[in-house]
Amino acid sequence: MTEVRVMTGADIDAVSALRVRGWQSAYAGIVPQGYLDAMSAPQDAARRREWFAGDTGRVENLVTSDATGVTGWAAHGPYRGEGAEPGDGELYAIYVRPDRIGTGTGRALIGAVRARAADRGFPRLRLWVLADNVRARRFYEKAGFVADGAEQEEEYGDVFLREVRYVSGTSPEGLEEPGASEGPGASGS
Repeated sequence: MTEVRVMTGADIDAVSALRVRGWQSAYAGIVPQGYLDAMSAPQDAARRREWFAGDTGRVENLVTSDATGVTGWAAHGPYRGEGAEPGDGELYAIYVRPDRIGTGTGRALIGAVRARAADRGFPRLRLWVLADNVRARRFYEKAGFVADGAEQEEEYGDVFLREVRYVSGTSPEGLEEPGASEGPGASGS
């Protein structure tokens, strides 16, 4: 049974390990291998502890867990990009333990993020995804997100990679959230 709950300080090591494994699995062949190899769960955990110590409540971190421990993590909050409209939230990150992809963990996380973001005044969620991350893009599209045409480049090591923006919810461009019968699909993030 998967539980979705607010992340606590006790989850930091598990979330950092999950995030690093998630990056190394999902971005192999997309992000330079040297960048992925240099990632460290202990270093990530140290940064995360610093952030947690100064947490202002702006970002909400959720985890999924079961009898095996933390199985997924997502972070969301106000949209950080230019041109934000009232009601714009952002899904900053969502990762599922690689052995849990396709089990409904991602669906549970995205559903919880949507509900909690709406409760926090963000009925519209935006997110950025690497253009070449086909699995994640399929997941977001099945979950009702639509590419809105915005693109940007991000540097990974000394390589620039293209990211595309997706949106879910009512937007100024007239995009509508799908009906309840069109819930999220299999997890690919």
